[in-house]
Amino acid sequence: MITRDSIARARSVLAVPGHRPDRFVKAVHSGADSVMLDLEDAVGPDLKSAARKNISDWLESGGEGIVRINGVETPWYEKDVEMLAGRRCAVVLPKVTSPLQIELLLRRLAEGSFVIALLETAAGILGAREICATPGVVRAIFGNGDLASELGIDLADHVSMSHARSQIVLASAAGGLVPPLDGLTIAITDDQKLKLDAQHSVAMGFTGKVCIHPRQIHTVHEIFTPSSTELQWAREALAASHDGSVAVLNGKLVGTPMLERARRLLSQWEA
Repeated sequence: MITRDSIARARSVLAVPGHRPDRFVKAVHSGADSVMLDLEDAVGPDLKSAARKNISDWLESGGEGIVRINGVETPWYEKDVEMLAGRRCAVVLPKVTSPLQIELLLRRLAEGSFVIALLETAAGILGAREICATPGVVRAIFGNGDLASELGIDLADHVSMSHARSQIVLASAAGGLVPPLDGLTIAITDDQKLKLDAQHSVAMGFTGKVCIHPRQIHTVHEIFTPSSTELQWAREALAASHDGSVAVLNGKLVGTPMLERARRLLSQWEA
């Protein structure tokens, strides 16, 4: 069952086109932490209706998955929401630019539903703090592909995308959310590029990434899972400061910020 906690802990979200129901079961068993059933970019206009029915049938039969609907300003949004109306579900809202869009969507879903905000436009990035603080939002995703297109910059260039990534990480923290998920790496067969992208994501403060092919999952998990050394440091840091005071561990000061980081690591990975 997809829960707020499972979304918060996800290192990987595997995107699956809604018009390919033959891939739904494979995706669920791929090893990805979460699966995103896509009605938006991966599905052409003529296939939207079929994709919507496929996803509806899948959910009706007890299948699981986050559903990425089409954006508010598209001609497909209304039918997507009609299909989900009354269901308790997890929805990725693309190209979100305001809290109101999220509030209006949640009013039409069953109680207990929640939204993952896909921030992928200049307006969305600039409004990220308010969006991430909106009730019902559980996590943010950086839509690097669409933003790069809008700004006319290279999707693969880490430097040119750093400001936007930082904005989303800061907005998530300010809004009380877990760290966000980074966007896709389009080089499906280039494992080294994926590894470099994921390492950069970690350095920027992300704790997971969208995958567009099952072969990317292993590398993403490898990079976004804390090492045994990091977890051991967390245990030792908390032990050294058993009363919550500043301590010294291996010749280094362990203060309140480091202790909080240690608690978060152990809470997520040893709970």
